[in-house]
Amino acid sequence: MRYRKFGSLGVSLSILGFGAMRIPKDNDEAVRLLRAGIDGGINYVDTAPYYVDSESEILVGKALKDGYRDKVYLSTKNPIEDDSGDHWRQRLEKSLRQLDTDYIDFYHMWGLSWESYQEKVDVPNGPLEEAYKAKEKGLIRHISFSFHDKAENLFKLVDTGHFESMLVQYNLLDRSNEEAIAYANQKGLGVVIMGPVGGGRLGAPSEAIRNMIPGGVQSTAEAAIRFVMSNPNVHVALSGMSSLAMVEENLKTADRAEPLSADEVAQINTMMEENKRLAELYCTGCNYCTPCPHNVNIPENFRLMNYHRVYGLTEFSRQEYVKLVDKGEDAGVCTQCGECEPKCPQNIPIIKQLEQTAAALA
Repeated sequence: MRYRKFGSLGVSLSILGFGAMRIPKDNDEAVRLLRAGIDGGINYVDTAPYYVDSESEILVGKALKDGYRDKVYLSTKNPIEDDSGDHWRQRLEKSLRQLDTDYIDFYHMWGLSWESYQEKVDVPNGPLEEAYKAKEKGLIRHISFSFHDKAENLFKLVDTGHFESMLVQYNLLDRSNEEAIAYANQKGLGVVIMGPVGGGRLGAPSEAIRNMIPGGVQSTAEAAIRFVMSNPNVHVALSGMSSLAMVEENLKTADRAEPLSADEVAQINTMMEENKRLAELYCTGCNYCTPCPHNVNIPENFRLMNYHRVYGLTEFSRQEYVKLVDKGEDAGVCTQCGECEPKCPQNIPIIKQLEQTAAALA
């Protein structure tokens, strides 16, 4: 296992973190998987109150018995439901009980946006004030946040100076936070990445992605995780592991001396830019074509078609297409009324490409 200094916080964390979002509900199996990861060198475990049907914190707490608590840095989250510091404290105390621990190492404002920070967090008698009190009492060691907002707002949250680490999305298919990740690292924040395999998208087989790395890799997921780990501004890459096979594969990936060479990263960047160019021949996601009078979700249909056509993520695309069918938003609903095509700034033949999408994914 390789370790990196976690920002300016004076601790070293394993490059691979254990995300407890998808651990089994079975107590014994969950404990077995978590301890296998920790025994393999993982020292960062991330959970949240609502994961695994609201049982993840309890399962993690059981896994950290028998001396395992002292081997890890524990992370969980507080959903910012309102601007009450008292309510925030109540949720913290519930997490401490469920985890059966006296303290939490990295405690996150969950899904923080710039708007919610201004309106619900940094307010009189609000969560931020209460977080500092909890830190003074030793209930939490570090004040953190997780993030799903626009990339430009990530810079603003870093610049508040109130946070010591952050949990953000970053992967081969979504690099929107890349500059802000570098900025946060420069400012001394610890940087943890969620979704290195794109919420499952990059876990599906893809020869196109596997072949981006000279010599190839064993799986698409390995390529995705190695890409994230190759970024020197990333300190921990979280992986939500639900089986012993996944734990063992990810441990092997994290054991490599170097995830990717500079030449390999350069090759991936070149290929991803070319893939982006090819994808934009289908759709840039501007949404000018919406709404469709017949409820076709045109951008989402084309996004899935790009995953299939450009990245070879066919299995994932077809699974997601079924969800569009269930909602009546799939390409097959198109009546060829033609209202969308004049609105497209790319002059894409939308009707023809919707026909192709239905043929490929339905």
